[in-house]
Formats: sequence, C-alpha cells, structure tokens
Amino acid sequence: MRALGFDWRITASERLLSIEDYRRAARGRLPRMVWAYIDGGADDLRTVEGNRSAFDRWWFAPAVLAGHDTHDLSVQAAGRPVSMPVLLAPTGFSGLTRWSTDLDAVRAAERAGTCCVVSTASSWSLEEIAEVATAEHAFQLYPGSGGVAATVMRRAWAAGFRTMFVTVDVPVVGNREAEQRTGMGVPPVLTPRRLLGIARHPRWAYDVLRHRRIGGRTLSAGAGVTAALESIEIQERHLMQSRLCWDDLAWMRDNWPGRIYVKGVVRADDAVRAVELGMDGVVVSNHGGRQLDRCIPAVAALPEVAAAVAGRAQVLLDGGIRRGTDVLVASALGADAVMIGRPYLYGAAVSGERGIDHVLTILRTEIERALTLLGVRDVGEVNATHLRRTQA
Repeated sequence: MRALGFDWRITASERLLSIEDYRRAARGRLPRMVWAYIDGGADDLRTVEGNRSAFDRWWFAPAVLAGHDTHDLSVQAAGRPVSMPVLLAPTGFSGLTRWSTDLDAVRAAERAGTCCVVSTASSWSLEEIAEVATAEHAFQLYPGSGGVAATVMRRAWAAGFRTMFVTVDVPVVGNREAEQRTGMGVPPVLTPRRLLGIARHPRWAYDVLRHRRIGGRTLSAGAGVTAALESIEIQERHLMQSRLCWDDLAWMRDNWPGRIYVKGVVRADDAVRAVELGMDGVVVSNHGGRQLDRCIPAVAALPEVAAAVAGRAQVLLDGGIRRGTDVLVASALGADAVMIGRPYLYGAAVSGERGIDHVLTILRTEIERALTLLGVRDVGEVNATHLRRTQA
C-alpha cells in the first residue's frame, strides 16, 4: 500500500499540515465555552484579527543563487540557547485544553530544544512542573496583590527557575464577550443547552472530573465541572494588577537575582524605561487581543520597540504567529525570538503532547524551507533588507 502512497500508521494529528488545520480540529474537540476562553478575545476581536492581518503588510524580497542548503535556526533567548527562535508562551489554565498540557508543553519544548515559560496560573504547580523538566525553563509572574509576588518568586527560585517574565498588561480582565455569551462567568451559567454541549465532549468532561486540573490546583476532591469553571474566574480576579507601577518592577529587579523580561509592552518609551530599570528583555505583546481591543497589533509595534531598545536588551514578539514565515518577518523586524500560545494549545487539544510536538515541527520545517527560499543560511542573518512593506 505504501507504493500507492497509503500508510495506515499515519495518525490523525500527522494528517494536519498547518497550525490552522490544528485550530479547526481543536475547535471540534472542546466545549463552546472552553473554545471561547482559548480562542476568543476582547470586544469586537479587532486586536485578535489585527495580530494576524498585520503580517499581511510585509512581503519578502528573496536573494537568489545563494549557494547553500544547510541552516542554523539556533538563537539565544530567555537566558539560554534554543534550537529555533520559537518559545512556548505562558498560558493560564492550560488544563482547559487537556489536563496534562502544562507538563506536555515542557516535555515537548525540551524535545524541540526550546524553552517553555510556565504561567503563574498554570494547572500544575511550579514545583510539579520542575520535577518533569530536564532542561532550563522560565516562569511568568502575575504580581497580584500583597505578598503574592514575593512568595511566587521565592518558590520559583527554589524550584530551579532562573528567568522570570513579568506580565504587565492585565490591570483588569478584558471584556471577553464570547466567554460571557457561552456561560464562562462567575458562577458559570450552565443552561440545559450548554450542559448538552459539554455532554457532547465526554472525554473532556471525564478528564475534568478525574484529574481536577482544569481550573487550577485549588479544586476540592468533590469539585465538578461548574466549580472548575468558576474557579478560573475567581483565580483570575486574584491575579489582576491594577495598582502595579514602575516602582514594583524596580522592586522585582532588586529582589530577583535572575533574568527578568517584561511582557506586554507595545510602546517604545515603556520599553526604554524597562531597559533602564535593568530588565534583560521585553516582550512586545497585547496579550493575544484578550485585553484592550484596538490595541496596536504586536508585529506593528515591534519595529519601533526594537529600534528604541537598540540591542541593549532582548526583544521578543508574542502575538499572531501561525506560520514559519511569520517568525522570519518578526526576526527581520528586530525580534530575537517569538512566543506562541494558542498554536500549542490547539496541538494539545487535538492529541496532547504529540500534538504540541507536531506544531513545533511544523514551524521548524516552515522556517527552514523559507530560509532556503529567501537565500539565507542562518536565521540571525534575516533583516529588514529581506522585507518590503505595502500600504494596506
């Protein structure tokens, strides 16, 4: 049968050829309210859509007759060498996609030779995640209130994390109307129709009840689906940072002996101020369009931020990456690496750890192919001369 092009050993995930394929497949694997949480955003989704459409303004200008067929995708990012300029971004409550996603992401990142940034709101504790890790990863901090930041920082350092990403663009939860329409509130509004929707995903509901990892680590032994979904909203409120200011960031710099990246910057002046406080890097990000709608798309903000930082700290991009060519556009505009969130959650929803593996493989393959077509040997050689911008 292989002579005819058939191979019955090919799995469902391997038939998915792109991240968009994974997105469509993931949507069918999850209840509507969960899909709204993972794939939705604020208000009219202008920023969600803009994060993708802003890449359409850039076109490649490839060099021909380059005379090479091998590539080096490796870069330095988050304080360590990685095999390609793609890191796994922090995603809160990843247990919504699959109960083991936080652990799966770490293991998949290690196989791909890259770094996973563990969320404060992960469904597994920092200590549990550190136990399965065999390489260095980073963690992300929602400062919250009171002594939350100090406590989490101490725990993270004791668990072996040496790089901290501080998320600064969540003073309040964005107006995510799709979540409200589908019942993701406090308490969750589970109408008969919505309960029927959950019943259509028995494996998902079974994992919620068996593993109790969907809404964080504080669920009681008897918690059900309603309590799990409610706990997400309760914990999110505890992580809000409306009073966070630059003095708090300076305090973190004084009290964290490792590397610090500031995540959620879209303005050049904010990036410069972060660098002047001694930050090791900034992440150009609008929180995936989940916070302020009509916020400038991440890739549109990148050139100004990169120019202002001018090599004094690392610049990462988070938002809208769906193709290997997107990664190279970001590299050409000044990003040292990119971060992906939703794409690996799609992979996790479809086939767990193997799905995340395949998403990373897709990106690596696309980057390598695009480098060949660009006439560039190493990813670090991609720059603004390889791009042309349209007015649209």
